[in-house]
Amino acid sequence: MSEPRLPTWLTKPQEYEPPRDRDAFLDRSILSMLSVLGRIRRQGAHGGGRFQPHTAFGLGFALLMVLLVSLAHARGFVLIAVVALLVGLCLLPARQIAGVLRNGLIATAFSALVLLPAGLIGNWYSMFTIPPKVFFSVSLLSMLAENTRWEDITRAAKTFFVPDLFLFVLDIAVKYVVLLGEFSLNMLYAVKLRSVGRNRNKHAALSGIAGTMFLRSRQMAEEMHAAMECRGFTGEYRRPTRFAINPADLGLIVLAAGMVLLYIYFLRRGMGQ
Repeated sequence: MSEPRLPTWLTKPQEYEPPRDRDAFLDRSILSMLSVLGRIRRQGAHGGGRFQPHTAFGLGFALLMVLLVSLAHARGFVLIAVVALLVGLCLLPARQIAGVLRNGLIATAFSALVLLPAGLIGNWYSMFTIPPKVFFSVSLLSMLAENTRWEDITRAAKTFFVPDLFLFVLDIAVKYVVLLGEFSLNMLYAVKLRSVGRNRNKHAALSGIAGTMFLRSRQMAEEMHAAMECRGFTGEYRRPTRFAINPADLGLIVLAAGMVLLYIYFLRRGMGQ
């Protein structure tokens, strides 16, 4: 008997090259998702230890300064506040400085663009007053967000008698952004890996991802509700009771008092003119 031989098609080399496809949309979606998740995970990672003020003092100082700068009519006070902000910004790492300046400059450019028609008709006062205030407010809040963990912010907000329902919605929303972001990121990876060759139905896959995320979020909400009931959660956030004041807290108190006195000085000076 003759020995069995392999078919000729099995002896030929496989030289299949799938046609190229454009995955720019998937790549941009994956990169943007990784950027958002990485920013949330890095939030407050560079704590200053004893030189880092408590979140309650930092949040109170930020809200006070935003209020004073928003109400100020003197350009000198706004300029001093911006200079003090830039000095404090120099103490942060380079990555955080870039992020804070990016957020502040984007908001400033948008406000200047909105106010440009008013400046063209002669109202230059708003054109040169509101954008610096926007830059200060956005940059200061970005500094607070970069150096503070989200759960510390919600805990500190309870000190200022923020309603529990508002804190609960805010806290759960951030956690759901992370969980659903990781879930959607894995699904985008799956779509990219399974798209061999040219796939003309990526829009159908993305719509399926959106539907799956909706069903997954509903399932997670039901599981979270059941877990909260089992653990006896009543929706009440406890206010922090005791903490030791460090030198950074004292520095913020002195700086806040100085800015309040400076605001009163410029206010009286403006009223006297």
